[in-house]
Amino acid sequence: MSAFGATILDAEGLRLTAQERRFFRQADPFGFILFARNIDTPDQVRALVGDLREAVGREAPVTIDQEGGRVQRLRAPTWRDWPAPLEQMTRAGAGAERAMYLRYRLIAAELHDLGIDSNCAPMADIAFPETHAFLRNRCYGQTPGSVARLARAASDAMLAGGVLPVLKHIPGHGRATADSHFDLPHVGAPLEDLIAQDFAPFAALSDLPMAMTAHVVYSAIDDAPATLSRAVMDHVRGTIGFGGLVMTDDLRMKALSGDLATRVARALDAGCDVILHCNAPLDERRAVAEAAGRMTPAAQRRAEAALAMRRAPDDIDIAACEADLAALMDGRAHG
Repeated sequence: MSAFGATILDAEGLRLTAQERRFFRQADPFGFILFARNIDTPDQVRALVGDLREAVGREAPVTIDQEGGRVQRLRAPTWRDWPAPLEQMTRAGAGAERAMYLRYRLIAAELHDLGIDSNCAPMADIAFPETHAFLRNRCYGQTPGSVARLARAASDAMLAGGVLPVLKHIPGHGRATADSHFDLPHVGAPLEDLIAQDFAPFAALSDLPMAMTAHVVYSAIDDAPATLSRAVMDHVRGTIGFGGLVMTDDLRMKALSGDLATRVARALDAGCDVILHCNAPLDERRAVAEAAGRMTPAAQRRAEAALAMRRAPDDIDIAACEADLAALMDGRAHG
């Protein structure tokens, strides 16, 4: 098998244009990501997913951001709306782990029905008092142990539903007091604190198939953001022990500086396996795909290992799952 293109790319609209088809065929990106602008009806989404895979001639992974809360591309009334994770898990109390499993098993069922086989979740970022508002209620908890348990429940649910989880934002975005969509956050915590707290949930989930980087500077390690830092990526592979495919967060986010070709080169040199590039015109997508080239042999092995974790969903009684989750949320669950 020839190496995949070292990119994950998106489409402009509800169906592919002829130009996009030709571009994807040539660039052969590892996978694709969908946004709200790509979503209309279930049949339309299935057709778009089919278009994307047909363009590259294989069952390329198609991912989406369906965390629930503020970050959910599938919306009511066609699909379920979800409360923010931190709010739901706080309300669930002792039933939080089961509630998280049911939440993501239902999300996985919706995704799988559309042909979407990956989700940019779980988040293993810890909610600290200083966590920026863009992230805080997307977190699962306030201690490494609780976050690890809940993120594991979410991951298990997605895998059971035939959806590959993408762990984010490695090695931990929780201490950041800026929104990396607009600014570059700097975290000044000592390395020992980062290892004991921020990195710990990611270490507990180091067996997951894929992870997404944090555009965050950890000054105890390097003055470059994690996505562009070999020193931080060495901690991801070594201290945390993450062995799966590492994708960047979107390289167009304003936390990063420099032209896109430079960002691509620095991310790959740092040790990222694949470049996530979103929300750009076709000419920019072409330039990024050209700069990224093909996956390295090591990245290709990790990509193939991640894809090998795809499985047919287990049997699920949707109504029973919904009833179980409702009971947990209003305190009627037992055992």
